[in-house]
Amino acid sequence: MTNQPTRSFPADFVWGAATAAYQVEGAAGEDGRGESVWDRFAATPGKVRNGDSGLVACDFYRRYPEDIALMRELGLDAFRFSVSWPRVIPDGRGRVNEAGLDFYDRLVDELLANNIKPFVTLFHWDTPQALEDRGGWTERETAELFVDYVDAVAERLGDRVDRWITHNEPWVVSWIGHAWGIHAPGRTSEADAIATSHHLLLSHGWAVQSLRRGSPDAEVGISLNLAHVDAASDAPEDIAAAREVDGSENRWFLDPIFRGSYPADALERFAATPPPVREGDMQTISAPIDFLGINSYFRRLVRDGAHGLNAVHLPDAQYTDTGWEVYPDGLHKLLVRVTEDYEPPVIYITESGAAFGDVRGHDGQVHDPERKAYLESHIDAVGRAIEEGAPVRGYFVWSLLDNFEWAHGYSKRFGIVYVDYPTLERVPKDSFWWYRDFIASMRPSLSGSPA
Repeated sequence: MTNQPTRSFPADFVWGAATAAYQVEGAAGEDGRGESVWDRFAATPGKVRNGDSGLVACDFYRRYPEDIALMRELGLDAFRFSVSWPRVIPDGRGRVNEAGLDFYDRLVDELLANNIKPFVTLFHWDTPQALEDRGGWTERETAELFVDYVDAVAERLGDRVDRWITHNEPWVVSWIGHAWGIHAPGRTSEADAIATSHHLLLSHGWAVQSLRRGSPDAEVGISLNLAHVDAASDAPEDIAAAREVDGSENRWFLDPIFRGSYPADALERFAATPPPVREGDMQTISAPIDFLGINSYFRRLVRDGAHGLNAVHLPDAQYTDTGWEVYPDGLHKLLVRVTEDYEPPVIYITESGAAFGDVRGHDGQVHDPERKAYLESHIDAVGRAIEEGAPVRGYFVWSLLDNFEWAHGYSKRFGIVYVDYPTLERVPKDSFWWYRDFIASMRPSLSGSPA
């Protein structure tokens, strides 16, 4: 494997890495932070593997200077992190916790002091539990209160942050958290999932308006988890199955944001429990954004089955530790398709990465050739898409650190930095050094050409 770039990227292309508040911060009960739905969910027996939680996580709350030093060693242009709503407004409404905002103040200042641009995600799944107790995202009020929280964060950080992401992966929050019960808050109602998806999108549109007023020079977007969908065969029923998955997972969010309407075929499937749309909602949701964040890890390969849609597992394909197929061409196809169908002004790959069964060897190091190959092949897929006109302007590895991987607890490692959880020692993996050298190879030399 070589660190020499096989494709060119724009001179201003952003190379980054990403984390999320509940997955890395820890300090869950400190400095006035309130309870989140993930605190409650993780404390419920049987919900999270091994009974793990984010109470300590990677202790990023205290160790962020050490982690920013690692980012500097990597040569990152940008770091994507999320703000914890219950750290800023413990009850989800009312009093702002200045101590919580102080932490993000310090974090942003330390990033900027190291010439690393902050990309701030405002919601990465940690709804204040006090709001969930009042109905959570199934209620329109939560979308309204989200804007008050956005205003508080932007007022404090908006003089230094110029890239805002309103939401991370609203499909996951809606379906995995509200229809399937696998994630917090653990609901199992498709009606709740559909209402949640609408209120997340609505709060996104309101937040865009708020950020335009409070931070007019900033760029604002949203991060969607999207996947290229293939039918397992040319059979009409398999093609229909692929379109159904694309409708409920991809177009259910892309169409409202870029076209101001939900896809007709998906609305027909959800006719018994339609989204609670009020007059003006779709215009709000489709307010112009400056960029689309895409989180993509795998493709969907589906067939129609006797009892519904089935995901297809290929015996000869490579799969990650989470059971996700390694298929970089899916990312290339997805980027070209989104560009052609929706014409986003700019795309950032806000998450891309893989979990493998990393272990620390006798030499004290972590050798992860599978992850290096994954990153190289997926970055190449991005380069191919750019050559075909996709306006991709950045790539963020998920994740900087091994961390709390939601219902999997600490059993899945996505980081390019290994975290020894008993000691919280950080150990850069081979993929870390590969990414460092790759980024360096993309820097302009003194002659103006790639090094």
